[in-house]
Amino acid sequence: MIVNPKDVKALIKRDKLFAKIEKQYGTPPNWQRPQGFVTLAKLILEQQVSLASAHAHFVKLSGFIPEFAPQHIVNLTDEELRSCHISRQKSNYLRGLSAAVLKGELDIEGLQHLSEDDVRTQLTSIKGIGNWTTDVYLLFCLQKKDVFAIGDIAVINTVKELTDAQTKEEILAVAENWKPYRSLAVYFLWHYYLKKRNRSAMI
Repeated sequence: MIVNPKDVKALIKRDKLFAKIEKQYGTPPNWQRPQGFVTLAKLILEQQVSLASAHAHFVKLSGFIPEFAPQHIVNLTDEELRSCHISRQKSNYLRGLSAAVLKGELDIEGLQHLSEDDVRTQLTSIKGIGNWTTDVYLLFCLQKKDVFAIGDIAVINTVKELTDAQTKEEILAVAENWKPYRSLAVYFLWHYYLKKRNRSAMI
């Protein structure tokens, strides 16, 4: 569990920024997603589009196949996937992920037993899964405690807004102070970003 009272207290003690967020918007929820193929596929669909659009594409694809499973995706054509509003690039990514699972090259269920570095190595070996997708999986699905999502635009913009850090290097340096609770810090930053814009998370 990323969000728990003991860790919240420890993080706030390290940086008063989080006390300010908590006072303004409360403690973030402990966002979670189920581990597995479906979530990884959803994360691929969520790359560089709105969550609402990605969800619509997922629903469309889910209705097109008997079950949202690798064996039903691996042989879909570009045309079939395009009919579900999925781009050629993401079609390749979804088929690649499906093939890796079916061939035993990626044991998604086994990721929970690996270190963060090993999870990152495993996932980023799949074309279409980069550091952002891996970070989100580590945070939401595996609930790793010390992940900083440097590639997430909401996190970056919030740090820029609330601190003097503006470059990637400066932001990473600030985040060093939040160890070993950087995942919790990310949850606080997402919480601030969403609440300020009166938006809810589509997890």
